[in-house]
Amino acid sequence: VLFLSLPLLLNPFQMIGQVFMLVDVPHHCNTSWIRAIGPNLTEEEQLNLTLPRDANGEYEQCSMYSPVDWDLSSIMEYGLNATEKCSSGWVYPSAQPPSLLTEFDLVCDRKDLNDISESIYMLGLLLGAIIFGPLSDRIGRRPIFLISILLQCLFAVGAAFVPHFYVYMAFRCVVGASVSGILITTLALATEWVGVSSRPKAVLISHCFVAVGQMLLAGLSYGIRNWRLLEIAGSAPMFALFFYIWVLPESARWLVTKGRIEEAKKLLQKAASINKRTIPPGLLEQLKPETQTKSGSTLDLFRKKHLWKLTLIMSCAWFSDSLVYYGLSLSVTSFGLDIYLTQLAFGAVELPARFCCIFLLQWFGRKKTQAALLLLSGLMCLTITGIPEDQPVATTVLAIIGKFTATASFSTSYVYAAELFPTVIRQTGVGLCSMSARVAGIMAPLIRLLGQYHRAIPMAIFGSAPVVGGLLCFLLPETRGTELVDNTGTAAPQSSRRPEILSKRDTTEDGVDLEKDV
Repeated sequence: VLFLSLPLLLNPFQMIGQVFMLVDVPHHCNTSWIRAIGPNLTEEEQLNLTLPRDANGEYEQCSMYSPVDWDLSSIMEYGLNATEKCSSGWVYPSAQPPSLLTEFDLVCDRKDLNDISESIYMLGLLLGAIIFGPLSDRIGRRPIFLISILLQCLFAVGAAFVPHFYVYMAFRCVVGASVSGILITTLALATEWVGVSSRPKAVLISHCFVAVGQMLLAGLSYGIRNWRLLEIAGSAPMFALFFYIWVLPESARWLVTKGRIEEAKKLLQKAASINKRTIPPGLLEQLKPETQTKSGSTLDLFRKKHLWKLTLIMSCAWFSDSLVYYGLSLSVTSFGLDIYLTQLAFGAVELPARFCCIFLLQWFGRKKTQAALLLLSGLMCLTITGIPEDQPVATTVLAIIGKFTATASFSTSYVYAAELFPTVIRQTGVGLCSMSARVAGIMAPLIRLLGQYHRAIPMAIFGSAPVVGGLLCFLLPETRGTELVDNTGTAAPQSSRRPEILSKRDTTEDGVDLEKDV
């Protein structure tokens, strides 16, 4: 679980680190053309002659007076009237460290490229879910996990050296795909190596590392303002994980479903020796593949009524989780308070949110927890739409509560989905759910663009989806205390009640539920 969790420390940097590379700064059109006829003008005189002012008396940021071939005295006497868009670039504060915004001029007509690039990254997450989900069901969890780490290392660090913003977006798309591969294989390995009672803990402990990463992001982005150095600092540490090639095990449960029994036995014996336990030889010999087990496909999820019902509702839940989670995360600069403190609060609130899930899932079960958290996160966003713009503290407090419930809901979805889908198509099912979440992730930055028509529109949309998703979750079966299903023939997860002697054995040796064939 520790090895699976370490890559997730840097996950928040890839997810929302770009927000801190694009902090808005004062800017105005480059009007150096007037220096040719008035080389001795002060900066204030130059701006006063060449830039129009807005209704508040401030210099316009996206327009300038059209250059003329008059002499300086004529310009000062008659003034300029015709305006045009900035044609020679922009001028930024000289003390401003290089950022994505200043280096690639992501202002005025190019401002929307910020949200579009976030959507491109989310598109990468979607492609990763499409590619790596089914692939890890076919060739294994371990190779996909390692390949994803390698891709993230290479392209995330490479993004710090790109010469053009469009190349940057392409690199970010690949990074998104690799992050998706890491997330879904982490889920599979965590759930398939751990017994029933500790399954939620394994997944949610790994998610707690994401919360710690959120807080690290606030400190890292506050301390390093140069975007290229920040990109390297947030990505290069992944290279330290190259030793995973030798220490990370494959899922023994997956090996059993593929008929690779001897490999599974070796891994189980290694696990037992590390834990100073012994597996009775007779029990180990009874480990056999199920004769009906075969590789699953996406179509299997829609061939049986119980599976397509689970797939559609869980996809809707993941979509809602993602929409509200990224909607709030990417809006960190628009709540009116210091963005670094807000991000620190967002990260700090994620840690208890993910930790609380361990107890909420145990006390109230998966279904009620999932539904209640989705409904609460939706209600927080809907409440924000009614808060006046001059109340940034109230807006931020509601956003933090919404982030708490959205985070807890997302973590619940991971546990719930892993328990609902059978082993042979678990990664395919989770990958499909992840795809719906990534579609929401693609939409979230684009929905924020609607704020130019009315500031309440984005939050109204972010709040409505989880309310609908939460209500649908009441139609799902409960999986608390049930065994993982291995094939598609079983209608629902089965209760884990069993004879006392097997229950005791399960608490010490549960790798792939050896006792299920006894």
